[in-house]
Amino acid sequence: MSRIQVWSLLGLAAIIWLLALLEPILMPFFVSMILAYLGDPLTDWLEARGLSRRLAVSVVFLVLSLAIGTACLIIIPLLGRQLVQLVEAIPIILAWVQSTVIPWVQSVSGMDFSTDFDQLRQTLMANWKETGTFAATLLAQVSRSGLAVIVWIANLALIPVVTFYLLLDWDRLKGRIQDLLPRRFEPTVTRLAKDCDEVLAAFLRGQLMVMLSLGIIYAIGLTLIGIQFGVLIGVVAGLASIVPYLGVIVGLAIAALVAFFQYGDLLHLVGVGAVFAVGQMLEGMVLQPLLLGDRIGLHPVAVIFAVLAGGQLFGFTGILLALPVAAVVMVVLRYLHERYKNSTLYDVAGQRGGDEDF
Repeated sequence: MSRIQVWSLLGLAAIIWLLALLEPILMPFFVSMILAYLGDPLTDWLEARGLSRRLAVSVVFLVLSLAIGTACLIIIPLLGRQLVQLVEAIPIILAWVQSTVIPWVQSVSGMDFSTDFDQLRQTLMANWKETGTFAATLLAQVSRSGLAVIVWIANLALIPVVTFYLLLDWDRLKGRIQDLLPRRFEPTVTRLAKDCDEVLAAFLRGQLMVMLSLGIIYAIGLTLIGIQFGVLIGVVAGLASIVPYLGVIVGLAIAALVAFFQYGDLLHLVGVGAVFAVGQMLEGMVLQPLLLGDRIGLHPVAVIFAVLAGGQLFGFTGILLALPVAAVVMVVLRYLHERYKNSTLYDVAGQRGGDEDF
């Protein structure tokens, strides 16, 4: 291993160690980077049509702010009301399970679950009654911790400021980074960066739009057929759609259970199935071809592993970075696979492609 490679590995290790050390303060900067990356194409489009960079950034920043603010004003109160309804319905659900589901399971399996479930129900209800006291204690503790509240508010306030300046200098930052690359590696790194940008665009722009669209479709459809917690189920199904087919499986199971408990008839179960069938048809025929294309290239198992590994290593910041990092790693692995298949290590006699030894 050459001296340059040793120093490169040491530098990479130092960067990872520094990121882990600074993780508590990095969240607003990474959120701002994601927002700036999402807004840069629209900024470039406006700039190409005669607007100055600062004016284009101001327009995009205003659009992003209005979109996020409107979503929060509409979605958060709905979710809050439905969560309260869900909490109030839990004792009724437990009583229904004990009176209806448990006897049916016992008649089919011949096993007696009533005692165990009764103990579980009593434990859940006892802990559920303590939830309000715990929440009040936690809220009081947070309120007394003035420094933590100030830090949280400061981090939240940093996001729009950092996003604005990153968006303003995004193209300039990319140009400076490209200019700093060693001339020997600049063409390869530039090519890999373009490939990474395609994958990241598919995930951060395309997949987020698909998740948002599916969440809206499911929420509206379930609400129209009268399913309780329709908005909540739609949001959960939309978020779970980051992994292919997971959103429809989770959403359909929860919605069918709620519909059966709420109405107890076949008609509403068919309606739930129709809502998710329409969502899947729109996703396959409209949303994915229009927003994603063929650029993702990440296996669903890789997506699950990346999110779990990111959360385990770096907490919430790691979850934010999991998919972008996984996409970049997949691009690099495809490049290394190509180099390997064209190296003498793989085929000494063929030396296909003319590459030097790997």
